[in-house]
Amino acid sequence: MKEKVTSSQVAKLAGVSQSAVSRVFTPGASASPKTVQKVREAAMELGYRPNVLARSLITGKSRIIGLVVAYLDNYFYPVALEKLSNALQAQGYHVLVFMASNDTQSTETVIDELLDYQVDGIIVASVGISSTLTARCEAVGVPVVLFNRSQETTEHSAVTSNNFAGSKVVAQFLVAGGHNRIAYIGGWEGASTQRDREAGFRAGLNDAGHTLAAHGLGDFVVEKAQDVAREMFSVSNHPDAVFVATDHMALAVMDVLRFELNLKIPEDVSVVGYDDVPPAALKAYNLTTVRQRANVMVEETVSLIIEKIDNPVSVARHIKVESPLIVRGSAKIPKGWDT
Repeated sequence: MKEKVTSSQVAKLAGVSQSAVSRVFTPGASASPKTVQKVREAAMELGYRPNVLARSLITGKSRIIGLVVAYLDNYFYPVALEKLSNALQAQGYHVLVFMASNDTQSTETVIDELLDYQVDGIIVASVGISSTLTARCEAVGVPVVLFNRSQETTEHSAVTSNNFAGSKVVAQFLVAGGHNRIAYIGGWEGASTQRDREAGFRAGLNDAGHTLAAHGLGDFVVEKAQDVAREMFSVSNHPDAVFVATDHMALAVMDVLRFELNLKIPEDVSVVGYDDVPPAALKAYNLTTVRQRANVMVEETVSLIIEKIDNPVSVARHIKVESPLIVRGSAKIPKGWDT
């Protein structure tokens, strides 16, 4: 069995100090380009790989961020998680992804496992986290940042789109388009994104003197959203417009309207979604939707988690990223509306 190559052997071959070798393989540490080249060439020749676990025991930092997500069937999350992973890796962190359901017990189990891995921080995407669990993380010095989910408490930082304002604009857009029977299909009622989007939409309708003609919850599940659409639009006096809380539900609703109920979009029904996932721009859907600016949300999230790791006493912040309405062909466009 081949003996393990040590950093001192690499240092000797490269003609540098052992501390220089350590700096080259430590994310964020300073080393001249010449030193980096010599050390990496020597390491490649000898087959050396740094012992990340051993270094974490010395520094007390694993350079691992735990990422908790509830589901990946919503197209927004695979895109956002890829961006998060790339952004964290660019900062010298590795990402450990765990799946959890929306119930508190599942989330607690997953985060307990993450704490066992000695992660430096946790990003929770699409799931809630209890105050008890937050306290447990803080007690061991592991900061938590919520991504695309918020809570009323100010114990931890959170990054979301401005769900209330974005959904209010949808209401204004549909009213301006001459719609009178406007419906809403929401997500899981326990999610802050669902509550904020519905609240913003209702506020926009109320300002214009309208109320919801129909309402249903799809729980962020395609099949449930389709069932809601079948029931909602099977009546003769069905809604003439519907705002669906996420694009992945909206696309499924569009399929039901067109291929099962033979309704034309937007002639019979205008449809608007939220997220602006890649399939929304396909000609088959051409979905008008509110764009979640994933790049900005990721940038803010990474900044917050690293800030909290570097400075544990920093104040938690809630950031709401403005989200524009992207007008396409699935909804009637009001005269004079800027597209």
